[in-house]
Amino acid sequence: MTANLSSAERYQHQYYMSRAIELAKKGRFTTRPNPNVGCVIVKDNQIIGEGFHYLAGQPHAEVFALRQAYEHDAKHLQGATAYVTLEPCSHHGRTPPCADALIKAGISRVVIAVVDPNPKVDGGGIAKLQQAGIEVITGICEQAAYQLNEGFFKVMRGGLPFVRLKIATSLDGRTAMANGESKWITSDQSREDVQRLRAQAGAIITGSETILQDHPALNIRSQQLGVNLDDIPQPLLIVLDRRQRIQMTDAWYQSQINKRPVLLIQDAAMSLTQILTTLKDNYQINDVLVEAGATVAASFLQQGLVDELVVYQAPCFLGNSAKPMINFNAQHIHQQIIATLVSHETMGNDIKLTYRFDK
Repeated sequence: MTANLSSAERYQHQYYMSRAIELAKKGRFTTRPNPNVGCVIVKDNQIIGEGFHYLAGQPHAEVFALRQAYEHDAKHLQGATAYVTLEPCSHHGRTPPCADALIKAGISRVVIAVVDPNPKVDGGGIAKLQQAGIEVITGICEQAAYQLNEGFFKVMRGGLPFVRLKIATSLDGRTAMANGESKWITSDQSREDVQRLRAQAGAIITGSETILQDHPALNIRSQQLGVNLDDIPQPLLIVLDRRQRIQMTDAWYQSQINKRPVLLIQDAAMSLTQILTTLKDNYQINDVLVEAGATVAASFLQQGLVDELVVYQAPCFLGNSAKPMINFNAQHIHQQIIATLVSHETMGNDIKLTYRFDK
């Protein structure tokens, strides 16, 4: 629906949609399991209303933007354009349909970045707007809007949750000393960045060896995320404990269960794919962060379940007796696992490397 736009029109729409995308990012730690959405309302080439979805169960981005717009022009919004990063919902959920709110407000045009793949919506919002005589334009800044909610889109299109594997390593590819000592290889800045990864995840998966060795909290505790820490849902913690070495009476388990949900996977026959399917179907989880040792990390990689690999590489060497970052045996070159580097940045003295995998 963008083919007939002039260059000037396209630029104008991209300008306001970019603002809506920035607004949507403000909810990236707090909206789970809902997607991140931003909305901007423009009239006479001026922004008169802005909003973003902040918490599941609270009003959506369109409602907040309309409220602000009403304060600016309480009489009417005829001639105004709403820019929304995701197709307005058309069904009654925990909140009323946003498409209805836009229609009732008298919005004349709605520009949408990406269509909502949720079967409850999936074009229904667009159809409702068009039936009300509202012009609809789609596909503006589509890729940027898609990246806001990759896990949501993947699950809604029938896939497994988006899996991000995080590894902290030395220059020689080691993650801990032979005795398990690993605090701290990476910088404060890297560890702070990991807090952001956790805050975007509905679940964190680790292995029992990591728990027994390090007794990690694996929680969100940073005060530097730009939102109220109490508004961020603590991720469900999944511990792969095939050998049943962790008991619910253990001090570590008791310290965790009082603060956040913990799921012990002690069924040796339950595959990683089955675990991810359970997280999607039973827990409404779209994004998973894997923070585990070399064996669990290798299992996810070898089974092609990793969508993104984030490596924090510290400028140090731990030696050949230290623990490797990945523990798998490849006998031939064709067994190698190939990744594509998509970004790199400096974190204190460390380098953060982000990779993707072709699927």
